[in-house]
Amino acid sequence: MVKIAPSILSADFSNLALALEWCEKSGADYIHVDVMDGHFVPNLTIGPPVVKDIRKRTTLPLDVHLMIENPQQYIPQFVDAGSDFITVHAESSGDINKTLAMICNAGVKSGITLRPGSPLSLVEPYLTEVDLVLVMSVEPGFGGQGFIQESIDRITSLRRSLDSNDRGSSLISVDGGVKLHNASEILAAGADMLVAGSAIFGTDDPADTIRQFKAMD
Repeated sequence: MVKIAPSILSADFSNLALALEWCEKSGADYIHVDVMDGHFVPNLTIGPPVVKDIRKRTTLPLDVHLMIENPQQYIPQFVDAGSDFITVHAESSGDINKTLAMICNAGVKSGITLRPGSPLSLVEPYLTEVDLVLVMSVEPGFGGQGFIQESIDRITSLRRSLDSNDRGSSLISVDGGVKLHNASEILAAGADMLVAGSAIFGTDDPADTIRQFKAMD
């Protein structure tokens, strides 16, 4: 069954508790948390204190996506804040192998991702090490962008690579421009998890929209 990770970047930050309640009651599988530092991407969002507060208000696993320049420096803080998954960019600075090892050694599941314009070869060395591969189907930094159609081929290629490396249990997550009208195509390409922000929280009934995503196969 498809896994849904509502992205709180598109939620009403003045009432995150209500957004989390919608997610819990509607059967969402994860909460996706976008962390941006204003350097790696041209936007600034939240840090470990907010993740820690979110952890207090939901039992759902926290899928934390670090769009930051030096993730290794902040891994301990995000682990302590209660992250269940921590995903880092292959383009970020520092030793990616050491960063992934830090995540795994802390008992947290690790993920790798890259920008839509970066070659998949950047993540291939890490496919045997991670629990999740995140396909960015928009340029990271802002919500509400349109889905980059070429991402379908990237999903298919990654699915093939993971299966050939006996990493079929590793999740492929897709983030960016995911909507009800294109979700079936994304899943058919080999995705396991859909990250949706404005497609959920921009509707009149976010909880019902999550249920519609969950009904996909």
